[in-house]
Amino acid sequence: MLTITRKLEFDAGHRIPDHKSQCRNLHGHRYTLEITLMGEIIREEGSSDQGMIMDFSDVKALAKQHLVDVWDHAFLVYAKDEKVREFLQSLPGHKTVVIDSIPTVENLAQTAFDILKAAYQDHYGTGLRLHKLVLHETPNCWAEITE
Repeated sequence: MLTITRKLEFDAGHRIPDHKSQCRNLHGHRYTLEITLMGEIIREEGSSDQGMIMDFSDVKALAKQHLVDVWDHAFLVYAKDEKVREFLQSLPGHKTVVIDSIPTVENLAQTAFDILKAAYQDHYGTGLRLHKLVLHETPNCWAEITE
């Protein structure tokens, strides 16, 4: 099995509404996202991507389009966290992303996996697929999802 991995970073805020400690407060993180793809090597003679599973610049472009640019410098708020949603909506032009689950690193990793799985699904007709996603909330804490 041959895989490739691309790392990207973004900044986002969140809160865990019922957390017993500091995470119940509004705060942010410098997230690190690792995207691991699996697929067949492109063998088409003369192709720009010959010998690759996918060009790393294309991995980055799709991740930015579908996830990173959407979440970067946004506040990721739980749909049921109504008071915070109302507060954020009162700020003109504030970048808010409403998600259906509490924005723990585990839930964010699952959401990111679901979004990116669709974005990369057999992009080149070579069986390309998202194999693994790692989302670091801090340098010491992260969640991993494997296909």
